[in-house]
Amino acid sequence: MLRTTALTKRFGDLVVVDKLDLEIREGEVLGFLGPNGAGKSTTVGMILGLIKPTSGLVERPPLRRIGAIVEFPAFYPFLSGRDNLRALALAAGAVAEVRIEQLLDMVGLGSAAHRKFQTYSLGMKQRLGIASTLLCDPAMVILDEPTNGLDPAGQQEIRALIPHLAEEGRTVLLVSHLLHEVEQVCDRVAILRRGKLLSEGPVSELVQRGAFLEIGVSDLDAASAVIGKLECVHGVRIEGGLLHVDADASSGSIINKALAEAGIYVSSLSQKRSSLEDVFLELTSTGDGDS
Repeated sequence: MLRTTALTKRFGDLVVVDKLDLEIREGEVLGFLGPNGAGKSTTVGMILGLIKPTSGLVERPPLRRIGAIVEFPAFYPFLSGRDNLRALALAAGAVAEVRIEQLLDMVGLGSAAHRKFQTYSLGMKQRLGIASTLLCDPAMVILDEPTNGLDPAGQQEIRALIPHLAEEGRTVLLVSHLLHEVEQVCDRVAILRRGKLLSEGPVSELVQRGAFLEIGVSDLDAASAVIGKLECVHGVRIEGGLLHVDADASSGSIINKALAEAGIYVSSLSQKRSSLEDVFLELTSTGDGDS
């Protein structure tokens, strides 16, 4: 659906986006992450044709097939939600009235469609903005910080809507700094730092980075010595009265057996995985990662 190849943007001597290779597949939700100044918004601007790349290539659908919210949506405050969409539909052309009603229902504004926009909560305004991007039935939707400034209820409204867009077969690029939000709604994530792609992949795989086994034993030092000799174990440390073992979850039975043979009692054994926030902080603080 979207591919960038060696996409680069320089402003004078400052390289904002540096040879970015990014791919977004049809029907998936991709979370686009990075610290402030990482180059996310500049990348979105180049995808939408708002910013001219210094070099590189963007392959995407025609702009008429892309819906985007890159800033907080602006509407006529004294018009109703329905009439605001009607006004946009007139500008877009060939949008049926039934389409407007379907979109209002889809974003949960059917019962509030008659109300003036100025009476809407921030969450309702943002949902109307998303409805406006769907008027022309785009194949791809770009949402740049769609929950920014919303209260928890408004954030939840938007988070519930995003997977629905993908269920309809649309591709969604979600730019967000809320890592728990991305972890909940995205299929894959791409992490940017100083314009470079540090890591990308399925959320389920990324959160396995730094996963470990947490083991409770009767003798920490003796257990650490036994476990440290196993081929399946890559490291052992003692934290908070427990062993943190760098090993796959499938190694649990091997570790348990080795400890039992050494006469060491295991009181607990569980797998602990990293959060997306842990992975993000590790990558963006050190700059290390897979490109």
